[in-house]
Amino acid sequence: MAIRKKSSKNPPVLSHEFVLQNHADIVSCVAMVFLLGLMFEITAKVSIIFVTLQYNVTLPATEEQATESAFLYYYGIKDLATVFFYMLVAIIIHAIIQEYVLDKINRRMHFSKTKHSKFNESGQLSAFYLFSCIWGTFILVSENYISDPTILWRAYPHNLMTFQMKFFYISQLAYWFHAFPELYFQKTKKEDIPRQLVYIGLYLFHIAGAYLLNLNHLGLVLLVLHYFVEFLFHISRLFYFSDEKYQKGFSLWAVLFVLGRLLTLILSVLTVGFGLARAENQKLDFSTGNFNVLAVRIAVLASICITQAFMMWKFINFQLRRWREHSAFQAPAVKKKPPVTKGRSSRKGTGHQLFLRTFSLTENGVNGTVTSNGADSPRNRKEKSS
Repeated sequence: MAIRKKSSKNPPVLSHEFVLQNHADIVSCVAMVFLLGLMFEITAKVSIIFVTLQYNVTLPATEEQATESAFLYYYGIKDLATVFFYMLVAIIIHAIIQEYVLDKINRRMHFSKTKHSKFNESGQLSAFYLFSCIWGTFILVSENYISDPTILWRAYPHNLMTFQMKFFYISQLAYWFHAFPELYFQKTKKEDIPRQLVYIGLYLFHIAGAYLLNLNHLGLVLLVLHYFVEFLFHISRLFYFSDEKYQKGFSLWAVLFVLGRLLTLILSVLTVGFGLARAENQKLDFSTGNFNVLAVRIAVLASICITQAFMMWKFINFQLRRWREHSAFQAPAVKKKPPVTKGRSSRKGTGHQLFLRTFSLTENGVNGTVTSNGADSPRNRKEKSS
C-alpha cells in the first residue's frame, strides 16, 4: 500500500526588490498626503510646516548692502517636521536609485552577496556625497567663503541663515535620519548594523551640533571637505568591484584622507580656538543664540579632535589590513633546497631528484604538490642494471 507524503506548502518568500518597492510605495503615499494638503485651506496650515522652511525674517534693504530686501531664516522646533518630510523624500530617492541604477548593474555584474551589499552602499553614498559637494561648493562661492575665510568666525553668532544654507542643513539631517529605516529596508546584516549606527550617529551629532550652536559656516566648510574625500573612496570602491586590478583611486584617497584630517583640525582650531576666543561678546545667551563661552569651545574642539583621531585609527587599521593581504597574495612559496651529501652516487641521485621536483613543481605550481616517478628513481635504475 503506497503511503502518500504530506505536501508541505512553504509560504512565498518575498524578494528584496519587492520589499523595497513596497516600502517605497507606502512612503510615497505618505509624502503625497502632505503635498495634497497644501491644496486645501483647512489642511494647508499644517502641511506647510512639513513642506516649506519655517522661521523666516525679512531684513530691509540698505544702500550699502543691497537694493532688495533679504530673506533670512533661523532654526526652531518646527524644523523637526520639515526634517521628517524630507526624510520621506530621501527614502523615495534612495529607492529610485536602487531600482533603476544599482539593481540593473548588479544583475549584469553578478556580484556575490558581500560585494552586492558593499556595492549598493558605495553607490548610494557616492551619489549623495557628489550632490552634497556640488551644492555646498555653490553656497561657499555664492557667499564669498573662499575669498574671505574670516567669515567663519566673524560676526558670531551666525543665527540668521540664507535659504540655501538652511535648506542644506535640513537636507543633511533628513538624509542621515533616513539611514535608520534603510537598515531595515535594505535587510542589513546583524554584524554590519553596529558599524552603520556608529557613523550615522557621528554624522547626526556633528551636523546637528553645528546647526544648533550657530556654527553653520564652519560646519559647511568641514562637510564639503569631508564629503569630497569620502566620495573618492566610494567611487574608487565602485571601480574596484568592476575591475579588481584598479588600485590607483585608493592611493589617491589615502593621501587626501590624511590631508583632510589635517585641514579639519587646522580650520577648527583657527575658528574656535583663535577666532571665537578673541571675540568681544563671550556671554552665554540663548535668546540671541550666542554659545561663545569657554566650556562650549572646549567641548566643540574635543569632539572634533576625538572624531578625527577615531577616523585616523580606523584608517590605519584599514591600510595595515590591505598591506597584509597584498603582501600575503604576492609572497611566493619558497622551497628549501635539500642538503647535499658527499659521494658520487649520492650527488647523482640528488641531482636527479631535484630535476624531478622542479619538473613536478612546474606542472603543479598551482597547488604546490610535488610528485616523483618511482620507475625513474636511482634504486630502480640500479636494480635494472643488475
